[in-house]
Amino acid sequence: MAATHLSQVRVLQEGKKLSDNRIVIAIKVGNTTAYEKDDFYHAHKRRILSLVESPAKLKKYPTKRNPAPVSGVIRITLNPSRAHARQVSLDDIDTFRRAWNTKGDLLLGDRISESNFKRGLQKIIGERGQFKDWGGEVADLFTTRLRLGGKRWAAAVALKGPGTKGKLMPGKMGKNGDQIQRLFEAPADLFLVQYCRQIDQSVISQMQRLAIARSTLYAKPVCFGVIDGQDSYRIVRSYPKAFVTGMRRGRRKTS
Repeated sequence: MAATHLSQVRVLQEGKKLSDNRIVIAIKVGNTTAYEKDDFYHAHKRRILSLVESPAKLKKYPTKRNPAPVSGVIRITLNPSRAHARQVSLDDIDTFRRAWNTKGDLLLGDRISESNFKRGLQKIIGERGQFKDWGGEVADLFTTRLRLGGKRWAAAVALKGPGTKGKLMPGKMGKNGDQIQRLFEAPADLFLVQYCRQIDQSVISQMQRLAIARSTLYAKPVCFGVIDGQDSYRIVRSYPKAFVTGMRRGRRKTS
């Protein structure tokens, strides 16, 4: 009060601002509020004041929002021997148990659109969420209701419908061929790729590498697998009520 010529109320108000910003520490002296020095600010007072007085120095000073540039290469080594990545098939997933004994002698082909197949999967899984297609999505379907080995798993699914032709390869997944990589960015532990025709082994190989890396990085089990045209047909055939709309009649395409 003597130094600033402010009233006691004003001193307390300004002191509270400093205390809220952790520049000083509020204490009690008897029944009166008082403030004492913060050791950090006291130790670095000269440097802080020099930065305040020189905007040029402050601009160059590294902070959380303005970190110092890092030179050189940072190399991170993962030990794949510690990974627990497992490939699964339709016949391992409890949610599709009804399809286990259904023959897949045909490919799903053009019989159903990608959007209708997704809605059918949601009905089987019991997933009521909405999943709209947009450029930044990492998964066409994300759910925590898929059951594998008697337990619920967080699952991310990439769907490729009849608009894609021929054998499915990584280059056909996404505009930049990076759909599988983006799929593994989802907060999931089970990753699936579904396609209405044949899926090339290169898709499985890429998923395997990403599953190993994710399992090693997060130190947790990761499962991955594909549902090709034959398995897709088995699902539709085993759960006809889920796909009662959207089915197309026509020639039975096998490739």
